[in-house]
Order: sequence, then C-alpha cells, then structure tokens
Amino acid sequence: MKIGIGNDHSAVEMKQEVAQFLQELGYEVVNYGTDSKASCHYPVYGEKVARAVAAGEVDLGILICGTGVGISLAANKVKGIRAVVCSEPYSARLSKQHNNTNILCFGARVIGIEMAKMIIEEWLNAEFEGGRHQERVDMIMAIEEK
Repeated sequence: MKIGIGNDHSAVEMKQEVAQFLQELGYEVVNYGTDSKASCHYPVYGEKVARAVAAGEVDLGILICGTGVGISLAANKVKGIRAVVCSEPYSARLSKQHNNTNILCFGARVIGIEMAKMIIEEWLNAEFEGGRHQERVDMIMAIEEK
C-alpha cells in the first residue's frame, strides 16, 4: 500500500519520523511535503496529497501542519476526499469505520510522535464497516455534486 504524506514547515521533523515509522510497518511512502523549515503555505501540501489520493496515485494520505486543522480544510476541498483531524486514536479508528476517511491529519504542535504513531496504527488497522455507514458516506459525497 502506498501512502502520500504532506506537511508544512511546522511539521518537517514529525513528517520524517512518521515516514520512517510507516516504512518500518511495510508501507511505501510518497513525500509531497516540504523538507524546509522556512515558512510556507499548508494549503499547497494539503491539496497535493488530496489530489494524489483522489487520482489513485496513492491509496491513503497523512497530512501534518501545526494543528492539523488548516491542512485538513484544504484537503477536504478536493472532490472525493474525506480528511479527518485526530488527536487521539479512538476518533481515528471510528473515522475509518464509519466515515471511510482517506486522509488522516494531525498537528505537530498538538501531539507528540508516540501519540501520532498510535493514531496512525488505529486508523490504518481499522476497516470501513459499510452498511448504514455507506448511506451516510454517500450523503456526504453527494454534497460535492450540488
């Protein structure tokens, strides 16, 4: 499985640690983020990863900025994307089980690397449950068509 990863200047170190962690778990990682600590604009990287996920260039995405919020807002503007911001593992797991999220976001200024790893593992190991949740996901995706 291929995971696209993106970040802004506030999350360079965390992105590098997350990428290494994902590789150790056996995932292929594609870096769409910055490797510079010079101030930059997180929407650029949110959109890059979201477009890669939507186009099928990667299977899933992980985005990191200061809080995870701004970069998730940018990603969610791309048709077909369901990005979630999580600061703990429970919401990450349920976001996949109930909402079939395809991009996970978190903040380098909000959580530490060990919490990030726990969140990632819960999200990656969760499976979409379908059923009544599929109808709700379909309703969310239909909003894009209006």
